[in-house]
Amino acid sequence: MKMVVATCQFPVSSDIKENQKYIIKQMKEAKEKGAAVAHFPETALSGYAGTDMPTLEGFDWVLLKKCTEEILDIARELRIWVVLGTTHPLSGNHKPHNSLYIINADGKLVDRYDKMFCAGDEKEQTGDLAHYTSGDYFCTFEINGVKCGTQICHDYRYPELYRVYKKKGVQVMFHSYHAANMEPERLEAIKSAVGKENLKYNHGLTYPEITMPATMTSYAANNFIWISASNSSAKESCWPAFFVRADGVTVGRLRRNVAGILITEVDTARDFYDSTVAWRDRSMNGVYYSGTLVEDPRSTDRMSF
Repeated sequence: MKMVVATCQFPVSSDIKENQKYIIKQMKEAKEKGAAVAHFPETALSGYAGTDMPTLEGFDWVLLKKCTEEILDIARELRIWVVLGTTHPLSGNHKPHNSLYIINADGKLVDRYDKMFCAGDEKEQTGDLAHYTSGDYFCTFEINGVKCGTQICHDYRYPELYRVYKKKGVQVMFHSYHAANMEPERLEAIKSAVGKENLKYNHGLTYPEITMPATMTSYAANNFIWISASNSSAKESCWPAFFVRADGVTVGRLRRNVAGILITEVDTARDFYDSTVAWRDRSMNGVYYSGTLVEDPRSTDRMSF
């Protein structure tokens, strides 16, 4: 099966209307370039609490809903799917979800993914957990016969999630990030934490720039899953949006701090190198060896040469 993906980035901010302008513009550009789906960063429409705005106090939920409905209308007019980062309100005093809305080419909201592992400590007063409620739902859907899944930013630290999606038959992952809009002081702090003496050994200057792309490469290759990695381009952005093929090869990358879209054709029928294909299912089912075990006393005796 084939599917053309537009991996989008723009400078996500606290201005919902400005975010919407970028989103609609990039949806139209994606459609013009033949994309079946436009994939946007974490909290692309709403902005990211704790980074783009200090808190969600006084947040304009009415405007967010109106702008979301308008994006659904544009999706229907363009006949394009949209994976839209946003904030989803809950009832009462519950903190909202950090979410991805799955919008189909009919302009219908067909599913929603809520960030499972919001960063923060057990007291839920720091990081994402100071502003958001975690979810526990694995979101899957099909576009042009290709089975897709979703993740958000810090979820990348938990490889078990990708394994679950692999068991569900997911072929393409839409992983939305917001590793951007960093103040110079914060950027310098995480650069220094890496250690200047180590920079020459790494493809990046910060933890996000080093670990996030590297993890996407390994997850793609280990699970044989295509990955669209979208990020905000708000300066300073830690890295630009990119796309990884199922064999772990990066096939496209945008420019850091610059708005744009990356067009990639996914072809799940193409033959790529996959060194673990023979034994991956066995490992996922708890059988941790390849080939055939033998009964041999020299195998079980671990105290002799």
